[in-house]
Amino acid sequence: MSVSSSLAIASNTSPEEVDVSSPSVARRQLSAQMRAKRLNAGMTIEQVADELEWSSTKISNIETGRSKKPAVTDIRILLDLYKVTDERERDSILALTRQSRERGWWNRYDDVLGGAYASLEAGARSLRLFEPQYIPGLFQTPEYAEAIAQATLIRDPNDIQRTVEARMRRQEILTQDDPPDVWAIIHEGALLMLKASPDLFEPQVARLIDLAESPNSVTLQVLPTSAGLHAGMGGPFSILDYDAAQSLVFLETNTDGLYLEKPSEITRYRRCFDRLLAKALDPDAIPDYLRSLTA
Repeated sequence: MSVSSSLAIASNTSPEEVDVSSPSVARRQLSAQMRAKRLNAGMTIEQVADELEWSSTKISNIETGRSKKPAVTDIRILLDLYKVTDERERDSILALTRQSRERGWWNRYDDVLGGAYASLEAGARSLRLFEPQYIPGLFQTPEYAEAIAQATLIRDPNDIQRTVEARMRRQEILTQDDPPDVWAIIHEGALLMLKASPDLFEPQVARLIDLAESPNSVTLQVLPTSAGLHAGMGGPFSILDYDAAQSLVFLETNTDGLYLEKPSEITRYRRCFDRLLAKALDPDAIPDYLRSLTA
């Protein structure tokens, strides 16, 4: 069936300054806030657990974001214990708790969207993407997204349709009032592979040309095969940065992926991206390069 028609908050940021558009990002910010408040109170997780007669796991889950829907009453009790008395600060943390419990559009696609990436992507201030085999999901046409779903062994027509719908919903962040800054590097091999399917290739390349030439928040580069061995040979990755939450790196797999948050890991992937930038074609040359592929 065709569906083509269908850990820490920045130290200089106070809670009341935080503007969150994603429940997953809100939960990460809340986790960092609650850990910081506990440490400021000079308490260990075990001491908090003893004082409140809670399990250590419950407190740890709040501080690591594993609690998908932290209770406002629990956060209020913790703030009392940590002697957080400033009303503005308390109100902002409780508001963050309520935001973290909200449902986004991606929740309606839990059956085809693995993990929390769509939610984390929706709240990012900037995205740095490297794709060695595919056109990045934010740039895909419906037809290409459908073909990718089929090629990756999604067989149920309804699942294929919902996968494409979810992919198109993700792309709405590019046209929102305050879109994230997106810088993407696509390996030339992904384009050459696609060229074997002309019916997919031409509209997808037209989409990329439009993105490269239009006044928007997207910067597009291509890593030529002539670059040889390169820093991205470990596979695709995304670097997500936020206004008031810690950055993370996402490594995609067939089912979901890995989320890296250690500063050393993030630094390593930033260096990889910088190396790829140095070998990739100049952004200003991309429209002409793409047109040459269709000649």
